[in-house]
Amino acid sequence: MAKGIIYLMSTVVDGLIKIGKTEINNFENRMYNLERHGYCNVNGLKREFAIEVDNYSEKEALLDKLFSKSQINNSELFAVDIDLAKQLLSAFDGKVIYPKENKNKIFEKATIAVLEKEELKLNRHHFKGVEFFSSLTNKSYYTKTNDKGTLSVYELNANIEVPNNSSPSKKQILLTACKDLNLEVSNSETSYQLAHKLEKEINKNK
Repeated sequence: MAKGIIYLMSTVVDGLIKIGKTEINNFENRMYNLERHGYCNVNGLKREFAIEVDNYSEKEALLDKLFSKSQINNSELFAVDIDLAKQLLSAFDGKVIYPKENKNKIFEKATIAVLEKEELKLNRHHFKGVEFFSSLTNKSYYTKTNDKGTLSVYELNANIEVPNNSSPSKKQILLTACKDLNLEVSNSETSYQLAHKLEKEINKNK
Protein backbone atom coordinates (compact mmCIF):
# COMPACT_ATOMS: atom_id res chain seq x y z
CA MET A 1 0.00 0.00 0.00
CA ALA A 2 1.71 3.15 -1.24
CA LYS A 3 1.67 6.02 1.21
CA GLY A 4 1.42 9.60 0.05
CA ILE A 5 -0.18 12.96 0.75
CA ILE A 6 -3.51 14.35 -0.41
CA TYR A 7 -3.81 18.11 -0.03
CA LEU A 8 -6.38 20.89 -0.34
CA MET A 9 -5.59 24.43 -1.39
CA SER A 10 -7.75 27.55 -1.55
CA THR A 11 -7.41 30.04 -4.41
CA VAL A 12 -8.14 33.73 -4.96
CA VAL A 13 -11.46 32.67 -6.49
CA ASP A 14 -14.25 32.18 -3.96
CA GLY A 15 -15.39 28.56 -3.92
CA LEU A 16 -12.62 27.28 -6.20
CA ILE A 17 -10.18 24.82 -4.64
CA LYS A 18 -7.36 22.55 -5.74
CA ILE A 19 -7.30 18.90 -4.70
CA GLY A 20 -4.02 17.15 -5.38
CA LYS A 21 -1.63 14.44 -4.33
CA THR A 22 2.12 14.22 -3.91
CA GLU A 23 4.77 11.92 -2.53
CA ILE A 24 5.64 12.41 1.14
CA ASN A 25 9.15 13.72 0.50
CA ASN A 26 7.91 16.15 -2.16
CA PHE A 27 5.16 17.90 -0.18
CA GLU A 28 7.02 21.08 0.82
CA ASN A 29 8.49 21.52 -2.64
CA ARG A 30 5.06 21.05 -4.24
CA MET A 31 3.50 23.61 -1.90
CA TYR A 32 6.34 26.07 -2.55
CA ASN A 33 5.85 25.90 -6.31
CA LEU A 34 2.06 26.10 -6.25
CA GLU A 35 1.92 28.95 -3.75
CA ARG A 36 4.40 30.99 -5.77
CA HIS A 37 3.52 30.10 -9.35
CA GLY A 38 -0.15 29.11 -9.24
CA TYR A 39 -1.85 26.37 -11.22
CA CYS A 40 -3.70 26.45 -14.56
CA ASN A 41 -3.63 30.27 -14.66
CA VAL A 42 -5.12 30.48 -11.15
CA ASN A 43 -2.98 32.32 -8.61
CA GLY A 44 -3.08 32.91 -4.89
CA LEU A 45 -3.05 29.24 -3.95
CA LYS A 46 -2.74 28.62 -0.23
CA ARG A 47 -2.38 25.30 1.56
CA GLU A 48 -5.37 24.54 3.77
CA PHE A 49 -5.17 20.85 4.63
CA ALA A 50 -2.92 17.87 3.93
CA ILE A 51 -3.07 14.29 5.17
CA GLU A 52 -0.77 11.31 4.73
CA VAL A 53 -2.75 8.19 3.83
CA ASP A 54 -2.34 4.68 2.49
CA ASN A 55 -3.34 4.11 -1.15
CA TYR A 56 -3.21 7.86 -1.75
CA SER A 57 -3.64 7.59 -5.52
CA GLU A 58 -6.81 5.53 -5.14
CA LYS A 59 -8.20 7.90 -2.51
CA GLU A 60 -7.49 10.94 -4.65
CA ALA A 61 -9.21 9.21 -7.58
CA LEU A 62 -12.21 8.61 -5.31
CA LEU A 63 -12.35 12.33 -4.47
CA ASP A 64 -12.14 13.19 -8.17
CA LYS A 65 -15.08 10.87 -8.82
CA LEU A 66 -17.14 12.28 -5.95
CA PHE A 67 -16.59 15.85 -7.12
CA SER A 68 -16.54 15.11 -10.87
CA LYS A 69 -19.53 17.36 -11.60
CA SER A 70 -17.65 20.26 -10.04
CA GLN A 71 -14.31 19.62 -11.77
CA ILE A 72 -12.96 22.38 -14.00
CA ASN A 73 -11.86 21.13 -17.44
CA ASN A 74 -10.27 17.86 -16.21
CA SER A 75 -7.86 19.84 -14.04
CA GLU A 76 -7.25 19.51 -10.29
CA LEU A 77 -9.49 22.53 -9.69
CA PHE A 78 -12.99 22.04 -8.30
CA ALA A 79 -15.90 24.37 -7.59
CA VAL A 80 -16.37 22.77 -4.18
CA ASP A 81 -16.72 24.19 -0.69
CA ILE A 82 -13.34 23.71 0.95
CA ASP A 83 -14.81 22.89 4.35
CA LEU A 84 -16.87 20.10 2.78
CA ALA A 85 -13.71 18.69 1.18
CA LYS A 86 -11.80 19.13 4.44
CA GLN A 87 -14.57 17.37 6.36
CA LEU A 88 -14.35 14.41 3.99
CA LEU A 89 -10.55 14.23 3.94
CA SER A 90 -10.17 14.53 7.70
CA ALA A 91 -12.45 11.52 8.06
CA PHE A 92 -9.81 9.35 6.33
CA ASP A 93 -7.47 7.23 8.42
CA GLY A 94 -4.09 8.93 8.28
CA LYS A 95 -1.67 11.45 9.72
CA VAL A 96 -2.40 15.17 9.37
CA ILE A 97 0.58 16.95 7.79
CA TYR A 98 -0.98 20.42 7.66
CA PRO A 99 -2.10 22.21 9.74
CA LYS A 100 -0.40 21.01 12.92
CA GLU A 101 -3.71 20.35 14.61
CA ASN A 102 -5.65 17.39 15.98
CA LYS A 103 -7.49 15.55 13.18
CA ASN A 104 -10.70 15.20 15.17
CA LYS A 105 -10.67 18.92 15.92
CA ILE A 106 -10.17 19.72 12.23
CA PHE A 107 -13.10 17.45 11.34
CA GLU A 108 -15.27 19.08 13.99
CA LYS A 109 -14.43 22.63 12.85
CA ALA A 110 -15.05 21.72 9.20
CA THR A 111 -18.39 20.14 10.08
CA ILE A 112 -19.48 23.24 11.99
CA ALA A 113 -18.42 25.46 9.07
CA VAL A 114 -20.40 23.31 6.60
CA LEU A 115 -23.50 23.53 8.79
CA GLU A 116 -23.08 27.29 9.18
CA LYS A 117 -22.87 27.72 5.41
CA GLU A 118 -26.03 25.69 4.93
CA GLU A 119 -27.76 27.93 7.44
CA LEU A 120 -26.49 31.02 5.63
CA LYS A 121 -27.90 29.71 2.34
CA LEU A 122 -31.31 29.50 3.95
CA ASN A 123 -31.11 32.87 5.67
CA ARG A 124 -28.71 34.95 3.63
CA HIS A 125 -31.32 37.48 2.42
CA HIS A 126 -31.96 38.32 6.07
CA PHE A 127 -28.61 40.13 6.33
CA LYS A 128 -29.24 43.50 7.92
CA GLY A 129 -26.14 45.10 6.43
CA VAL A 130 -23.48 46.92 8.40
CA GLU A 131 -20.98 49.73 8.04
CA PHE A 132 -17.34 48.75 8.54
CA PHE A 133 -13.76 49.88 8.00
CA SER A 134 -11.07 47.90 6.18
CA SER A 135 -7.41 48.75 6.75
CA LEU A 136 -6.60 47.03 3.45
CA THR A 137 -7.83 50.11 1.59
CA ASN A 138 -8.19 52.57 4.51
CA LYS A 139 -11.82 53.09 3.49
CA SER A 140 -15.22 52.60 5.07
CA TYR A 141 -17.84 50.36 3.46
CA TYR A 142 -21.32 49.03 3.97
CA THR A 143 -22.92 45.72 3.04
CA LYS A 144 -26.27 45.25 1.37
CA THR A 145 -28.26 42.29 0.05
CA ASN A 146 -31.09 42.25 -2.47
CA ASP A 147 -34.27 40.14 -2.33
CA LYS A 148 -32.43 37.18 -3.84
CA GLY A 149 -29.78 37.30 -1.14
CA THR A 150 -26.91 38.51 -3.34
CA LEU A 151 -24.30 40.27 -1.22
CA SER A 152 -22.97 43.66 -2.32
CA VAL A 153 -20.27 45.84 -0.76
CA TYR A 154 -20.32 49.62 -1.26
CA GLU A 155 -17.78 52.33 -0.54
CA LEU A 156 -19.45 54.40 2.15
CA ASN A 157 -18.35 57.90 1.12
CA ALA A 158 -18.60 57.45 -2.65
CA ASN A 159 -21.66 55.15 -2.48
CA ILE A 160 -20.12 53.04 -5.25
CA GLU A 161 -20.50 49.27 -5.35
CA VAL A 162 -17.27 47.25 -5.26
CA PRO A 163 -17.38 45.17 -8.48
CA ASN A 164 -16.92 41.42 -8.45
CA ASN A 165 -13.64 41.66 -10.37
CA SER A 166 -12.17 44.44 -8.21
CA SER A 167 -8.64 44.41 -6.85
CA PRO A 168 -8.60 44.01 -3.91
CA SER A 169 -11.69 41.83 -4.07
CA LYS A 170 -14.81 42.10 -1.91
CA LYS A 171 -13.68 39.02 -0.04
CA GLN A 172 -10.23 40.49 0.67
CA ILE A 173 -11.81 43.72 1.93
CA LEU A 174 -14.19 41.79 4.20
CA LEU A 175 -11.44 39.44 5.39
CA THR A 176 -9.20 42.34 6.42
CA ALA A 177 -12.11 44.09 8.15
CA CYS A 178 -12.70 40.94 10.22
CA LYS A 179 -9.02 40.77 11.12
CA ASP A 180 -9.10 44.46 12.07
CA LEU A 181 -11.70 43.48 14.68
CA ASN A 182 -9.57 40.52 15.84
CA LEU A 183 -12.14 38.00 14.62
CA GLU A 184 -11.02 34.43 13.97
CA VAL A 185 -11.24 33.99 10.20
CA SER A 186 -9.50 32.04 7.44
CA ASN A 187 -8.92 32.55 3.71
CA SER A 188 -11.19 29.62 2.95
CA GLU A 189 -14.31 31.40 4.25
CA THR A 190 -16.77 32.83 1.77
CA SER A 191 -17.73 36.48 1.47
CA TYR A 192 -21.11 35.62 3.00
CA GLN A 193 -19.48 34.01 6.04
CA LEU A 194 -17.18 36.99 6.52
CA ALA A 195 -20.04 39.48 6.19
CA HIS A 196 -22.09 37.42 8.65
CA LYS A 197 -19.25 37.51 11.20
CA LEU A 198 -18.85 41.26 10.73
CA GLU A 199 -22.56 41.81 11.19
CA LYS A 200 -22.68 39.75 14.38
CA GLU A 201 -19.62 41.48 15.85
CA ILE A 202 -20.66 45.02 14.98
CA ASN A 203 -24.29 44.60 16.07
CA LYS A 204 -23.12 42.96 19.28
CA ASN A 205 -21.37 46.18 20.27
CA LYS A 206 -24.28 48.48 19.49
